[in-house]
Amino acid sequence: MPIYRPRRVRIVCAVAAASIVAVFTIIGISLGGAGFRPEDKWAMIGLGVFFGAGVMLIARPTVQADSEGIKVQNIIGGYQLPWQVVRKVRFDRGQPWVYLELEDDDAVAVLAVQAVDKERALEAVRWLRSLHAQDRHTV
Repeated sequence: MPIYRPRRVRIVCAVAAASIVAVFTIIGISLGGAGFRPEDKWAMIGLGVFFGAGVMLIARPTVQADSEGIKVQNIIGGYQLPWQVVRKVRFDRGQPWVYLELEDDDAVAVLAVQAVDKERALEAVRWLRSLHAQDRHTV
């Protein structure tokens, strides 16, 4: 079962997180004199790690699917849905990511498949649509 993740967003987040940690580490190390204690230096480095981890949350989205259903993990929260509740896999022109149109007229964003990933995103959409179509033909 393949797992799709946003490629370009993950790269940008990794570079940004590493930069944040580096900047806060440099600031922490350079804190000297003027009433700063060693604990202040470590606190500044810890803040950098904390903010860097927060940025990496943006790179968290994943999507997995098989003949049974689809599992979507977004930045915060996720869904595990059987194909029977999915009406359509939508990736319309101009949309930033894929949406699952559900039978109850609700929609679920699939942040793991993003338009900025171009050909890889189209590959993921074709894969999801083929699994969805297989389920529709077996019902």
